[in-house]
Amino acid sequence: MNAAAEPNAPAETPAIANAADAALAVETMSDILDRLIDTVETETEHLRAGHLRAALALEQTKSELARTYAAESARLKAASTIVARLAPDTMRDLRARHDRFQSLLQTNLTVLATAHAVSEGIIRGVSGELARKRTPSTYGASGRANAPNARAAQPMAVSRSL
Repeated sequence: MNAAAEPNAPAETPAIANAADAALAVETMSDILDRLIDTVETETEHLRAGHLRAALALEQTKSELARTYAAESARLKAASTIVARLAPDTMRDLRARHDRFQSLLQTNLTVLATAHAVSEGIIRGVSGELARKRTPSTYGASGRANAPNARAAQPMAVSRSL
């Protein structure tokens, strides 16, 4: 399918042919990267503070910026030799920003993994407590209380939406 056939397809961006095009492409990429960095930083702050709804509210913005970033990145990569020759200083700055973004993204992924692990631990704890409360309290031959049977536990439904 071509871009004209898809109503939500992005407009074709022109090829980078001269120094002005190269400078504009790097400036555009820098702007996208700055907005993406701000969004990821904000999301990370919300996740660290436990504000999951606020973090989820950024999902669409982050996805759109990531899509735009990928498209512009592919455009710059296709013309990397021209851009490196015509705008070497701005490319060095862009690479430094990209490195900062990679570090920030690693931190964000670590915070997301931590939030996931904590959430999973809470759900497992609630499930275990419900199973314990529903199981009759009995004593074994040794005189100690029997642990709840894992197979006798009632299923628990969890809504994944916040």
